[in-house]
Amino acid sequence: MKTRFLLLFSILLIILLSAYPARENVANAQSPKKFAVLLQRVYLDGDISEECIEETIWSMEDFWSKYENWQLVNMDSHQFVFKQEMDDISPLLKANGYFGVSDEGVLGVYNGKPNKSNIIQSFFQIDLEKLESTQQKSLQNGIPIKNKNRYVEVLETFKSLDTNNLAN
Repeated sequence: MKTRFLLLFSILLIILLSAYPARENVANAQSPKKFAVLLQRVYLDGDISEECIEETIWSMEDFWSKYENWQLVNMDSHQFVFKQEMDDISPLLKANGYFGVSDEGVLGVYNGKPNKSNIIQSFFQIDLEKLESTQQKSLQNGIPIKNKNRYVEVLETFKSLDTNNLAN
């Protein structure tokens, strides 16, 4: 009877041990995964900055919650790409951005004081004859852009002089 009991107990033990993976395999299954994460920030002025970081992911739930305010654009087995629309102007414009006008009368944003070679973005043609002389001089010298409010304010000021709007 004891022999049968020991034999039955041994068989049950072998079955149970083979049904559960070894602790070493369990540890490997829960080991962190490393991924590249590309963060794209899209600013009001159209500039896009990219930051690439390496993330160690212990829990996908924690990972997704970390990027809940980002839009997933792409992912593959090695990388996640997220995008976020920023309600601000780019650091470049804050540091060195100027509004100016080209020789043809097109309002634009420049990297530094306005000249032909450093234009970042063009907006619309302005009727230069309708500008006050101080406005014209300000645009020729460059109007510094230091923050979002100034950016929006200047665009709104000159939008009424857009030659496309005047034609309608």
